[in-house]
Amino acid sequence: MTNNKPVLIVDNLSVRFPIGSGLVRKAKGYVKAVNSVSFVINQGETLGLVGESGSGKTTIGRAIVRVNDPHEGSILLDGDELVGLSPKEMRPLRRKVQMVFQDPYSSLDPRQTVRQILVEPLVTHNLPLTNAQGEDRVAELLNLVGLDPAFASRYPHQFSGGQRQRIGIARALAVEPDLIICDEPISALDVSIQAQVVNLLESLKKRLGIAYLFIAHDLAVVRHISDRVAVMYLGGIVELTTSTELYENPRHPYTRALLSAVPVPDSTVEKARKRIILQGDIPSPTNMPSGCSFHTRCPLRTMLGNPEICSTERPELKIYPTKKDEHQVACHFADES
Repeated sequence: MTNNKPVLIVDNLSVRFPIGSGLVRKAKGYVKAVNSVSFVINQGETLGLVGESGSGKTTIGRAIVRVNDPHEGSILLDGDELVGLSPKEMRPLRRKVQMVFQDPYSSLDPRQTVRQILVEPLVTHNLPLTNAQGEDRVAELLNLVGLDPAFASRYPHQFSGGQRQRIGIARALAVEPDLIICDEPISALDVSIQAQVVNLLESLKKRLGIAYLFIAHDLAVVRHISDRVAVMYLGGIVELTTSTELYENPRHPYTRALLSAVPVPDSTVEKARKRIILQGDIPSPTNMPSGCSFHTRCPLRTMLGNPEICSTERPELKIYPTKKDEHQVACHFADES
């Protein structure tokens, strides 16, 4: 259940990394991993963040929890500015935002029992609990994610991949955060297990009112879980709208190409569908194209006779009103799409 109360406001966020730097060497330049990204996530809402590898999705997630330091911009979490905070100042705010990681095999300490894994965040954030209260909280968390509380004494290696990810979700829930960043949370799981984890996240959102930033490359999964979707390319958002509007009326040529690769269950429709094949590779972020970052691979630009504006002027996210939803697109010729 979503409302209009913002949990997270990201404004003009940019993250860059030095090239060729070291203890005795100065940086020879910078990679622009994220370039002037803005979005809002409301309470009880899931924003899907999609794009190819290297588009900057994970960097945004890591910047929000301050693993990566932003170069510029603002990150407001429940009204608190995170950019510029010292580790000591950031510590009390970390309770409000937690992460679920991609690999459930490496994200859990193999030396700890499930009980220790779930109690650790409570101790870290100085939440006073007696031993009995701690046991009750562990049982409550395991029940929330569909695991038997009797499993609390087991170690991670005694669980399947899907069960480990449930433990990772329970750990994220332990301190009752307002926002959970899910960084490719099902990509390492068997297809048969992925739907179970997605359904679990959905039910927890409805039950607890949590907001999610759901980072993924699988557009079919993102469509199922997301209220709104932001499509990223080379560090920037090229399209942002509701899930329904994006899949029914994609306006950016990159989004259209991504969606054309998603299989359709109907074999007749699938056979008749035209696949959009993008030419060339993603440009290096160390040598970004001028103008629109997508113009070197854009089939729409080719169809329109390679207009000069695409290679000279960077398009900003522009609002295209629809009957129901606000649709933002960064393309000089979004109407042509």
